[in-house]
Amino acid sequence: MNKAGERIYNGLVKENPTFVLMLGMCPTLAVTTSAMNGLGMGLTTMAVLALSNLFISLLRKIIPNRVRIPAFIVIIASFVTAVQLLLEGYLPSLNKSLGVYIPLIVVNCIILGRAESYAYSNPPIPSLFDGIGMGLGFSFALTCIGAFRELLGAGKLFGLAVMPDSFEPVRIFAQAPGAFFVLAALVALQNCVKNRRKKAGKPYEKIGSGCSEDCMNCSDKGCTRRFYDGQAAKQEALDEEELTVGSSMRARAKAEELEVVDLDKGGI
Repeated sequence: MNKAGERIYNGLVKENPTFVLMLGMCPTLAVTTSAMNGLGMGLTTMAVLALSNLFISLLRKIIPNRVRIPAFIVIIASFVTAVQLLLEGYLPSLNKSLGVYIPLIVVNCIILGRAESYAYSNPPIPSLFDGIGMGLGFSFALTCIGAFRELLGAGKLFGLAVMPDSFEPVRIFAQAPGAFFVLAALVALQNCVKNRRKKAGKPYEKIGSGCSEDCMNCSDKGCTRRFYDGQAAKQEALDEEELTVGSSMRARAKAEELEVVDLDKGGI
């Protein structure tokens, strides 16, 4: 599988941000009252995620490590503002339905997580496709949850009546608890498929976002190692540079001292 296809498959299936990594739960549970809302929120997030991944990767050698999180937020906020203005201009009804959750994309842990774990340490093209893959996975998950809730809670799908007139909507699915029920059922279904694959002898796929550790069974070992090893290497480089500069300054001072002594002797 080529790199682009691998990143898209990774976001859709292997590391689906909603069903596997359990990220972005706030918009997942809040805006999925209908399939259209779920699809709109997912595609909006995908656009911001893909563009922010691309720009963060392009600027990764310029952004200082110590201020990378504020820099990420500034880049993400710029794209969120642009996307919100486009929605206000061309899709006002969707913008009204999603409400405050569009500005909150700025602090969505999916976007910040991919910027930190992938885009900041990988080339631009793979980072772009990583954002597209994660965005498609998020869109798929939100659309599925919204479709089930809309179908069971209103008898409709994408605003169109699909159930017979005798169908009595289960109103709880149109309310907040319904989001938890549907999410739990879909995650349970996914786990059932995974367990069947394991019993069939299919290889277990590690979930490694930017490191060699398995994120589901990591206990922060991978992230801790990546962070502290990187910090230690940078600190070692700084210490070596300071040692070199210090040695050079001491050598220069010694040379100047010897030169002064020679001049004094010559004067005597």
